[in-house]
Amino acid sequence: MRTPRPPLLVAAATSYAANCALGAAVAVRVVDTSGVRWVHHAVFVTTAALTAAAGADLLRRRSGAFWRLLPVAAPLLAIPAVPARTRWHPVIALTAAPAYVAALRSA
Repeated sequence: MRTPRPPLLVAAATSYAANCALGAAVAVRVVDTSGVRWVHHAVFVTTAALTAAAGADLLRRRSGAFWRLLPVAAPLLAIPAVPARTRWHPVIALTAAPAYVAALRSA
């Protein structure tokens, strides 16, 4: 029987997916957050914090999933410096997806 995936890793990946979904919905004008832009920022900060906690937990467990999650750090550090209305914002954000998937698969 397979052991369950680490809860912090699942929470980080879920938060990342939710933030991408919110960003995409805003970009295609399905959702209007013009009065509450802080929501997307708050979910990003939550994603970053959960990812850092998941990384620390995986490192503590000496899990190989840590090395698969590690590349997420680059886009999470870069994305705040990229204006949201540029084409690079979603491109950089989406570069984290394969690492989240790889970490979840190997955990």
